[in-house]
Amino acid sequence: MLFALIGPNWLVSRFRAGAIIRQAGRIGLAGSCGRCQTAAADCGWAQVPMMVVVQVIVGGLLLGAIYALFSSGLTLIWGMMNFINFAHGEFVMLGMYVAFLTVVWLHGGPVVFGIAAALALFVLGVGIYVSLIRHVIRGPMLSQILSTFGLALLLRYTAFWIFSANFVSLPQTSLAGTIKLGGIFLPVAQLVAGATAIVLTLALHLLLTRTTIGSRLLAVAEDRAAAMLMGIRPDRMQALAWGLSAGAAGIAGALMATAYPWSPSVGETFGLIAFVVVALGGFGSVLGSLYAGLIIGLIQAMSAFWLGAIYKDIVVYGLFVALLWLRPQGLMGKARI
Repeated sequence: MLFALIGPNWLVSRFRAGAIIRQAGRIGLAGSCGRCQTAAADCGWAQVPMMVVVQVIVGGLLLGAIYALFSSGLTLIWGMMNFINFAHGEFVMLGMYVAFLTVVWLHGGPVVFGIAAALALFVLGVGIYVSLIRHVIRGPMLSQILSTFGLALLLRYTAFWIFSANFVSLPQTSLAGTIKLGGIFLPVAQLVAGATAIVLTLALHLLLTRTTIGSRLLAVAEDRAAAMLMGIRPDRMQALAWGLSAGAAGIAGALMATAYPWSPSVGETFGLIAFVVVALGGFGSVLGSLYAGLIIGLIQAMSAFWLGAIYKDIVVYGLFVALLWLRPQGLMGKARI
């Protein structure tokens, strides 16, 4: 329950930091401050138990790791192909529903529905590139924007038609329960999801920077014509990039589904977060997306805890604009001369 405050907008809008303090009091973390009925900021720093603060920080980092995973797919498309995909948030949403259907129909566990979401979205990403993106990628920027914006609407309202607008959540899985580490309580689902997201994000970074496939992707992004002269097939590489991007979003959605309820409209929130993470981390930098995702998750958690959930986005986007004013290329992007 202590992680409820730091979830996406559609989940935290009804919670305030005082709820965390009261819940902490029930499980023995908060001491006398557990009786506080106001927000944490009203209680004062001195009255808030350190373990509760640590709990919020860890929760923010775990959520930020998932932000980083699905944002790394967007940075692959946006930063390396110079293509803006407004449907990326809907890929995350579809990954959540694939996980849901895998559990309900096939009774699959976390490994099964994680792989299913990754494979399903990988195939979808390749299919979207072949059927739509390759026809508009050489067109004007407006055509690219409208094509993916229309795709986002198509995916979102198709999900509304199939699943309705009601919130759903995964049935209880093997990740249910809470463990205690170093004096703090960690829901198993959030811990596994966050750790897996970090590992997969780093794996994607290594794929792009340490493998032949990564070199080919970078070559196509750098100079399509020169890559063709070297025997690289640009269409095949770009289809692979879209598959990897959608697959990363799909497995991130499956990981997110283990801990939070959702509806088809959640893609809007995730899409906006992904754009902020990519811009903050630096276009084309998967490692930058990892750092930026962790930072945004942490800032969201701490601002929601101390100020209230309704203020957390004001703090995040305010600091985001200020940082880009000082460093427009992002944390790990290269400045243009």
